[in-house]
Amino acid sequence: MQRLIFTVASAGLLATGVNAQSVQNGSHNPVVKNGSPKTIAAPAKGANSFTENQARGRFAKAGYSSLSKLTKANGLWQGTAIKGGKQLSVMLDYKGNITGH
Repeated sequence: MQRLIFTVASAGLLATGVNAQSVQNGSHNPVVKNGSPKTIAAPAKGANSFTENQARGRFAKAGYSSLSKLTKANGLWQGTAIKGGKQLSVMLDYKGNITGH
């Protein structure tokens, strides 16, 4: 009888542990959650590992055109581009977020 109680209790603990686990969807990289560029108010500070071509691709994907020469300063790719008929100063941070104003 004690063996049966122990077995049932153990099975209950195992089932609880399985239910307590969460499923993580998306990227396992905590820096870049997904591949789509996002426009934000202020860029995040940090070391930027995007190449210039990758930065240009993210700006293009976000709808910017006529991108000027890009420079990297303080971990941000910076330049000017046109969006919605307006010329804007644009920046890309290490998370892939775009700032345009």
